[in-house]
Parts: sequence; C-alpha cells; structure tokens
Amino acid sequence: MTFTECAVRLSGVVAWALGWTPEVFWAATPDELAAVFGAASGEAGGGAPPDAATLTRLREMFPDG
Repeated sequence: MTFTECAVRLSGVVAWALGWTPEVFWAATPDELAAVFGAASGEAGGGAPPDAATLTRLREMFPDG
C-alpha cells in the first residue's frame, strides 16, 4: 500500500472515529494524532508536560480556553 493510500484510509478512520474534517486531519501533526489515539486507547504515556512556549502557542491557537 502506498503512502497516499494509507493516508486516505487513516483520514477516513479519523473522520469516522473522531469526527474530524479533512482540514483538521491534515492540519494535525503525527504526534497529535498519536496522542489522541493513545488517550482513546488508554495507552497515553505520562510524557513530559508541555513547556511554556507550547502553552503560549496553544493559548494563541485556542483563545477561548
């Protein structure tokens, strides 16, 4: 299976499972996608907390809190 075929299939799974639109899927990073599925499956690790720069960026992206 090619990368494109895998990406299309994964996009469909994410749309079905999470309700994400294609725009949201393609804007997400692989780490974000892995974190969502890790949390949903109970496998999310206790990685390092976000640093100050990441929190600032998230606050700018999601100003409604």
